[in-house]
This record gives sequence, structure tokens and C-alpha cells, in this order.
Amino acid sequence: MEQQILAAAASGQALLPGFADPVDDAQATFRAALNALAHPGRAYEILADSGVPAGLSPAMTALLLTLVDVDTPLWLPASVSADIVAFLRFHCGCPIVPSPALARYAAVPAGVAAPALSSCHQGDPAYPDQSTTLLIEVESLDAGPQAVLSGPGIQTRQTLAAAGLPEGFWREWRINHQRFPLSVDVFLTQGRRICGLPRSTRLEN
Repeated sequence: MEQQILAAAASGQALLPGFADPVDDAQATFRAALNALAHPGRAYEILADSGVPAGLSPAMTALLLTLVDVDTPLWLPASVSADIVAFLRFHCGCPIVPSPALARYAAVPAGVAAPALSSCHQGDPAYPDQSTTLLIEVESLDAGPQAVLSGPGIQTRQTLAAAGLPEGFWREWRINHQRFPLSVDVFLTQGRRICGLPRSTRLEN
């Protein structure tokens, strides 16, 4: 990762800007993220504007600008561009770690292999909230195979039709849910939209 940052600096390319209004945009994005986790399987739109490095979506960029800082280690796939790494290091100041097991957040852009949920940090019995939160860019949030969800925040059942999930994701999700209160939370992103999957959410089908 350090070599990627040096390469970005050597290219002489100016870094893209962060949020246009850092305080209001971060607050609005954080509210959207909370709503997404409070109502699993529903899509929420991110309205905040910022520069978006090639390879990231506006929603994933906004979530990272909001959630990641100097105290939140971030894992990125080795194949991400130097521009993405430099953008996040500059605007978030986050340490980049070599394994999702060491990360508070892990971000997987479109077209990049996601880590297994079990390879992420599962939290500690005394501090289950210290587990990894995984951000995955998908092709669509409403044009894929239907998954029926239930659990806290869902009145009866919620249908999610995400396309482009990692192979075997829902099989892993069943195991992830069984580890509750340990295990990981997931945000699915697509364009400007996000969808939350907290670990308490059950897959019904």
C-alpha cells in the first residue's frame, strides 16, 4: 500500500476533494447509514457530494469519508488503485491494514473479490461492536435473486434482490448470523444507494 501512495504522489495528480460541506454531509451520510442498519434490506440514497476516485461509487466513498478516521483501521483489496489509497489516506487519515481480520472497516469496490465474512474480525465477547464492518459494491439492489429477510427492524419480512453479491454470500450470512452477538455487519452499496445488513438479520429462504 505504501508503494501505491508513493506512486500516486509521484504521478503529480491532484487529489479529488472530500465532502463539499464536511460537517453537514458527514451527518447526513451517518443518518442514512443508521437508517439502513435500523431497517435491514431497504435501500437509502446518499445525497452528499464529494470527489469520487475511479473504482469507488459515490455511496461507498461517502460512507468511507464518514465512518473511517485515524482510529479506524481500513482494509482494501490489494488490487485497488493508488488514487483510491491516496484519497482515503489524505481525507480520512486511516491506517491501511493487510488483513480484514485487523480492520474495523473493509471496503470492496465493484469487480473485486470480497473476503469471506469469517476472515473478518468477529469482535470480542466483551466488545462485540469492535468487529469489522464490510462494505461491498454490488451491481444492483433490486435486480438480482430475491432473499427474504427477517429480524430486528423488519416488521414481518423484507425482500432484498441484490445482484453481484460474492459467490456463496448468503450461505456465509447464515453462519455469520449464528455467531451473534459476534460476527460482522455489512453495507451493500450501488451508485448512490446503500443497504444495511446488521448481524442480527436472518435469512429466511
